[in-house]
Amino acid sequence: MADHQLYDVVIIGGGPIGLACGLEAQKKGLRYVILEKGCLVNSIYNYPANMTFFSTSDRLEVGGVPFVSNNAKPTRSEALEYYRRVAMSYRLNIRLFEKVEAIEDHTQSIEAIEHRQYLVRTSKASYLTANVVIAIGFYDTPNLMYIPGEDLPKVTHYYQEPHFYAGMNVLVVGANNSSVDAALETYRKGANVTMVIRAGEIGRRVKYWVKPDIENRIAEGSIKAYFHSNLTEIRETEVDIQTPDGLVTIPNDFVVAATGYQPNFDFLTGSGIVLSDDEKRYPSYDPENQESNKPGVYLAGVVCGGMDTHVWFIENSRIHAEKIIEKISAERLAVNA
Repeated sequence: MADHQLYDVVIIGGGPIGLACGLEAQKKGLRYVILEKGCLVNSIYNYPANMTFFSTSDRLEVGGVPFVSNNAKPTRSEALEYYRRVAMSYRLNIRLFEKVEAIEDHTQSIEAIEHRQYLVRTSKASYLTANVVIAIGFYDTPNLMYIPGEDLPKVTHYYQEPHFYAGMNVLVVGANNSSVDAALETYRKGANVTMVIRAGEIGRRVKYWVKPDIENRIAEGSIKAYFHSNLTEIRETEVDIQTPDGLVTIPNDFVVAATGYQPNFDFLTGSGIVLSDDEKRYPSYDPENQESNKPGVYLAGVVCGGMDTHVWFIENSRIHAEKIIEKISAERLAVNA
């Protein structure tokens, strides 16, 4: 099915930054649509059920809409409620459960902005637009360990809630916020928890009110931790861990591999975005207006950081929406003058 309207901008991603772009586009009177492959703010929906944000609620606001939470640091459920109310109250033009499959450049003349045209193909329709904003985040593509057994059903890269693991032997890979939350929550629901940590300490970015808790549980032996170690193989009932003292095999029922995530680089390169040739794989864009090396294709939010996924957050990338829409609006005014 084709949507025959010519949009000023198609926004890919219905997360907080995608919503922020939609709000700005609406304020400027632009013809826009937001395309989201899952539910509204899909990544936040898939966060652990009991997650508390590191940021305060005011730092998570979009479009100048106040975010009031019970405590200074909001929970996942409060964030879902806030972003849902924003989207519904402002009647944002958003298409949910519609995955973008490709961005095709149909531009006839690169010299004239008014002739620039992209065709955005999705699982349900096609959209013609002069501009595209890619605000896809990174939560959908986990960093794999590439070890035997990683594809077993007992292995997950997405921890949800602790009750499921009660009474089980649980191995948690990693030492940052997701890993620590999973280890503490499953331990407190009666799991026998072991952590495998590549470094020699718990991550320095772990929430300050949680870090002493996990360090004390490890120190007292309630949670076993192997530092300077790597998981090397996963089997149905046990796992192998390479430690400084040699290979250790322990019983195991479930593995929570909190190994981090990365942007969909195949989608970016397939859309014509140039990536740096180092391990960071930074996408090319102008920090003044977020426009990529492809004219009229903009990058917003955490996707801008490439593999360096701890650079951009909701709180410091909200400004991307304003910069992008300001440039698109100015170009539209110039064309119509």
